[in-house]
Amino acid sequence: MVCVCVEENTGSLNFRVFRVGFTCIRVELRSKQQFLLSQALTGMAAAPVIIPSIAKHTSTLIFLHGLGDTGHGWANSMGSLRTPDMKVICPTAPNMPVTMNGGFRLNSWFDLKSISISDPEDEEGIKKATRYVHELIQSEMKAGINSNRIMLGGFSQGGALALYAGLTFAEPLAGVMALSCWLPLHKSFPGVRKCPDTVPVLQCHGDCDPIVFYKFGQLSSSVLKSFMKNSHFQTYQGLGHSSCDPELSDMKKFIEDHVPRQ
Repeated sequence: MVCVCVEENTGSLNFRVFRVGFTCIRVELRSKQQFLLSQALTGMAAAPVIIPSIAKHTSTLIFLHGLGDTGHGWANSMGSLRTPDMKVICPTAPNMPVTMNGGFRLNSWFDLKSISISDPEDEEGIKKATRYVHELIQSEMKAGINSNRIMLGGFSQGGALALYAGLTFAEPLAGVMALSCWLPLHKSFPGVRKCPDTVPVLQCHGDCDPIVFYKFGQLSSSVLKSFMKNSHFQTYQGLGHSSCDPELSDMKKFIEDHVPRQ
């Protein structure tokens, strides 16, 4: 199977995006050894990357990576966005066969047959992964962090899971940041929504995304806005299936606005 570098950022983010078959994998160059190690695991997820707060812990950001990545892939970037009292948790998905990757194993939150809003989805896998995310949230709440000071985020497949998990969590969260992704099981909404309709949602998407097409993000945004009162869709011109400094700046402001330092 051929691995081709399709995007590269040599600035502050320091990562490359590789296409492996039909799959796009974002690899942080500082974490490449950890990435390769995680790919060798068989069905077991590595322990989450945890960045403790600098000041007294009063808030938490849980960020979910994309297909084939690890928690290390976004940890440094998320650590740079947090407020001093914010703890960051970047879990790693289990390693499993992925249909759209020819059945080859990748770190994946659930199976993907394709990236299309019209094709069948792995409903069981999405709900299983959602239970895991809800457990992470509940663990933080048991540690004394109010739900409205816990924020979810994710990129690509991780962003899709963050959306679904955030919308189906009964307690009000601080917000959801969904990057370059789509709303999974969109036809089940608003029926399965459990969160208050005031939970803030920030969708970020590049208009040149060759993996999760921009129009999928737009369609997901339209669905979200039909039942969520505080949903915003932000476009980044010329951006592919990746991230950029303006997007990170918008995320930082979103965090500061909705999880202010105490």
